[in-house]
Amino acid sequence: MSAAMDEKSSLLSRASAEVVDLHRFFVDWFVAGSADRADFSRFERVMNESFCMVAPDGQILDRDAVVDHVRVSRATCDGDFTISIENIRASWQADDAIVLCYVETQQRAGKHSRRRSSAVFTTSSSAPNGVEWRHLHETWLQMPED
Repeated sequence: MSAAMDEKSSLLSRASAEVVDLHRFFVDWFVAGSADRADFSRFERVMNESFCMVAPDGQILDRDAVVDHVRVSRATCDGDFTISIENIRASWQADDAIVLCYVETQQRAGKHSRRRSSAVFTTSSSAPNGVEWRHLHETWLQMPED
């Protein structure tokens, strides 16, 4: 494998790990029984200062709005909350940037929701996985019938 290929796959693996790790943080942070061990500063460190999110309902949120929402949502679930991340793939990549697409499934209080997400990451030496979130766009997916 060439050095360029190695670097590209490394960026994909770091960004993929970041998606999984951040959603693991969300579960820890939102569930009352695990909120005390969740490191909020880890979340803040991976959100670039110019981060922007398009929520599934179309609302556009800047970094401060997202960080504030997560901060005040600490320990708001009793324990019936899970997130799974599936079908992670790169849809575009450059030397220090990548767009990942993935499907996020949540279960909360017996209700399921799914969303398709695309996220832009750039490299950051200070971030836990070496990448930081720049942009996130989420779209609701219809749930299959039970």
